[in-house]
Parts: sequence; C-alpha cells; structure tokens
Amino acid sequence: MYAQMIQSEATAEDPDKLAAFEARIAAGEKIEPKDWMPAGYRKTLIRQIGQHAHSEIVGQLPEGNWITRAPTLERKAILLAKVQDEAGHGLYLYCAAETLGVSRDELTEMLLDGRMKYSSIFNYPTLTWADMGAVGWLVDGAAIMNQVPLQRTSYGPYSRAMIRICKEESFHQRQGYDIMMKMAFGTPAQKRMAQDALNRFWYPALMMFGPSDKESVHSAQSMAWKIKMNTNDELRQKFVDETVPQAEYLGLTVPDPDLKWNEERGHYDFSEPDWSEFFDVLKGNGPCNADRMEARQQAWAEGQWVRDGLMAHARKRAARRVAAE
Repeated sequence: MYAQMIQSEATAEDPDKLAAFEARIAAGEKIEPKDWMPAGYRKTLIRQIGQHAHSEIVGQLPEGNWITRAPTLERKAILLAKVQDEAGHGLYLYCAAETLGVSRDELTEMLLDGRMKYSSIFNYPTLTWADMGAVGWLVDGAAIMNQVPLQRTSYGPYSRAMIRICKEESFHQRQGYDIMMKMAFGTPAQKRMAQDALNRFWYPALMMFGPSDKESVHSAQSMAWKIKMNTNDELRQKFVDETVPQAEYLGLTVPDPDLKWNEERGHYDFSEPDWSEFFDVLKGNGPCNADRMEARQQAWAEGQWVRDGLMAHARKRAARRVAAE
C-alpha cells in the first residue's frame, strides 16, 4: 500500500523529469542532493536513513550499560571504542539525511513522538557478558549483511556514508565473535552463557532484515529505485548460510529444530521468526521499548541547554557577518 502511494505520488510529477530520473537510476548513476528527485524517493530515503541513524544511537544503550562491567580493562576499552563508533555512525547518517531537507532535530522529534522507529533488536535486554558477544556477532553481523549492499545504493550521500560505517562494523562483528569464542571454548559455565545468548538473540537477529518479502510494504519500490539492493528474504537467507557454520565451529547449537542443509537449494532451510512478536515490538511492546524511549527522551530534554547555546552562538556569528558586510 505504501509503495503504491509513493509510486502514484511520483508519477503525478513532471513526467519528463521522472523519466530522466528513472533512466539515471537504471544506468546506475548516483543521485545527489541538488538533483531533481520524486517526492516519494525523498520520503523513502528520509524514512530509511532516519531509522538507520536512530538505530545506531539507540544501539549504544545496551552496550554502554556493560562498559563498567566488562571483565578486563582491554574489554572495557574495546567496548568503549565500539560505542563511540556507533555514535559516529549516527552522525554520518543524520548528516546524509539532512541533505534531503530534514533537520536532525526534526528526525529526533519524529523518533520521540513515534513517527519513526529504530531496529527492533535493541528492544531486547543484554543480561550477561556473553550477550555482548552475541550482539557483536549476530546483530552487527546482520547489520553488515544489510549495509554492505547499501554502499551501492542510488543516493550518493547515503552510499558514501556506508563505506566507512561498513569498515567499522566489520571490526565490531569480529570483536563479538572473539567474545563468543572465549566463552564457548572456556569453562562449561561460560559455554552455557554463550549458548543462552545465542538462544535469545537468534530470532531477533533474523527479524533485523525486516518482514518477509510478501509482507513488506516498502521493498518493491525501494528495489525499483535502487535504494535497496536486495530483498529482506535474500539477506536473511545469506545471513543464515554464513552464520550457521560459525556457530558449529564454536560448538554451539542454533535454536531451530528445523534447521538443515538443503542440498538441492544449496542453502539452509530454517524456521521463520515469530512475526507477530516482531510487529508487537515495533508497536512498543518489547521488553525494553519503554526504557529505550525514556533514555532518549531524557537525553533530548537534558540537552536542550546545549542546543540553545549553539543556536545563540550561530545567531551571534551571523549577526557579526551581516554587520561586517
């Protein structure tokens, strides 16, 4: 329905400009901020980039909670660096979204009043140190699977932002897998913690790719505009195919009794996530939805004096420039 809406909105615009735009997309050219684009293309990008940026920022919360509790000084330093990276990723993405005519403040307000979402994975709690391994291995692994193709997305600023983000996310995934290796090859108690973390994060990680293709309301138009390069189900399958052998190497069991290699397809068969749970979490009913939103609301309120000061400084500098002219 949404795809049909933005398609009809696009075709209502100048047909010559629309034809030229679609020809550029088909030729693999990048669309830049000053280029003409359909209103629906702009809206779709704002939604996707904004939700991506919010996910990077909210994603700091479950990890930041473990910085002071990491088992060694080295682990603390690594986790602190990772959290700083996520803040930087949010910055890159907010800047990319601003090129589409929406301010960072507007994006934040859309998150806080429910008009925008963030990745459902961050509404699940991180209960043990092994969860930091599962988050790095599974969550960042799924993110990379999603984001590497976005380096070829049709919108230039988004594409360029993804290049650095993907390089850093690859380190995050390795860091998480390293934690899981230490736990899985450690004491029996540590291995049980690693297995428990895998049990709890497996299906939420599969949900990160979005609903199945037959239920997705955005994928068709996003694929046509080359905002997305792969469907949700394609990426989910690739994630399963690459992650299952990694779990086997660790001696851990993927919590799916129907998981098996399909020789004919050349892929693993696996159980679908509980999509009713996914949509329930998106509605705000996940284990940590309220905590995550409360943290963002508090940060927004407590940062008001900083934003006011920066705006006052900007107005003062602008006044000085006018006076000098």
